[in-house]
Amino acid sequence: MPALVTPEDHPMPETDLKQQLAEQFREVNGDHPMTDADDAYVSMQFVALEALCAVHGRDTDAVRRLMVEQRLPLPGYLRSDGAEMVPADLFALADEAGGVDLLEAWFIAHWADPIAGKAEWNSYLSGQYVCLRSVTPAAIRRKDHLTTAISAAADEPDAGSAQCSERLHALIDELDALEPAFTAYDRLRFDGPTSRDTRIDAMRARFPRL
Repeated sequence: MPALVTPEDHPMPETDLKQQLAEQFREVNGDHPMTDADDAYVSMQFVALEALCAVHGRDTDAVRRLMVEQRLPLPGYLRSDGAEMVPADLFALADEAGGVDLLEAWFIAHWADPIAGKAEWNSYLSGQYVCLRSVTPAAIRRKDHLTTAISAAADEPDAGSAQCSERLHALIDELDALEPAFTAYDRLRFDGPTSRDTRIDAMRARFPRL
């Protein structure tokens, strides 16, 4: 993801930051239309950045700058009215880490391999972890484990047996609890089906619960 850093000695007006953030969002996600159904889904699952900042007593312009400078994740969605839609717990990880300045090192330390941790950090900054109800290092790692385990279980020689079915559906149910429903916009920006489509819905259809 390209870095767009605003020089600290030439602060940009809020309107310019909002535009720059939108441009950076589209560089990452592509320029896809949001339908009324997409907007309705996003409004139920996420909160407008300005509203969240008001609740937490934070300056929206300062938070936008942190996103542009790749110190906080980009919005998960841009609603069709231009609102930057973010998770309600956007600030939770930075608070737990002891502040935005400590967030990157704290986040990466959750992986034994620093290279893997850095890769996950970059993914986190993209704002595309809309595949989790709550984006935390623990949830990211658990989702990776579950998606891998579900694929492996489906390829086992005894797939479809009672014992395998019970094991497989326990994994699917746990992933189901971690992931939201997604919306049609997600299939456009991810250029295909979501993990819910492939690891939950498709697996339940392929291996009905016994």
